[in-house]
Amino acid sequence: MNGNEGSNGVAGLRSSLALSIPAAILAVALALGLNQVGNGFAARSETGISVTGSARVNATADNAVWSLNVNATSPTLSTSVKSVNDDMDQLVAYLKEGGFPTEAIQLGALATYGNEEWVNGNSTGRILSYRAERPVTVRSTDVNLVASMSNGIGALLERGVQINNFGPNYYISSLKDLRPELLKEAMIDAQSRAKAIVESTGGKVGVAIAVRSGPFQVTSPDSVDTAAGGYYDTSTIEKTVTATVTATFKTE
Repeated sequence: MNGNEGSNGVAGLRSSLALSIPAAILAVALALGLNQVGNGFAARSETGISVTGSARVNATADNAVWSLNVNATSPTLSTSVKSVNDDMDQLVAYLKEGGFPTEAIQLGALATYGNEEWVNGNSTGRILSYRAERPVTVRSTDVNLVASMSNGIGALLERGVQINNFGPNYYISSLKDLRPELLKEAMIDAQSRAKAIVESTGGKVGVAIAVRSGPFQVTSPDSVDTAAGGYYDTSTIEKTVTATVTATFKTE
């Protein structure tokens, strides 16, 4: 072999390696990509395939907790307390006239404190005014009445009644009954995903060898809010409940 032949042989080998190495890398990348079909919903291994399935249902809240606060600030303690009591009478009358029974209205304890005078970050010990406040909690299964009365609280504010309306929170009492059915549907979805992936490559899905349920997400309709430990939106009456399960199936 002369020098030219040796050089050509080395060049050919280098060229072959240059072509085969990227091809091998591409093949591995494609294989790994196929094993992650579903954008994180599935992972293939020698022991089986792990798939995440989900199920959701629309639900309507049937319990409401509405928090309010009556407050007043006056130069004297007695005046602020009287103002709170007067405004509280008007608020309770508004609630009862709206349709809430007495037992649905819970009145909290009256709290008072003095607003001190501060100069250059230091208290002078002088009381400028006194603040009094009293919380009110309304609990009802009539969620539509709660929503209506909360929206109409402006009628009292227009009359000068000092109220902080923190708004209602809406809950689903049947959530514990929804969980089993949703988990069942999520498991069926996981199995369907696994079959779609495995059977497309000529394989067969076997029995489930591991199952893990994820946290439930209770959101407002069409919301994409989620949390690692579960999410519970209480701001709306209509809700969507979502469940997920991650299952590992044997494959053949």
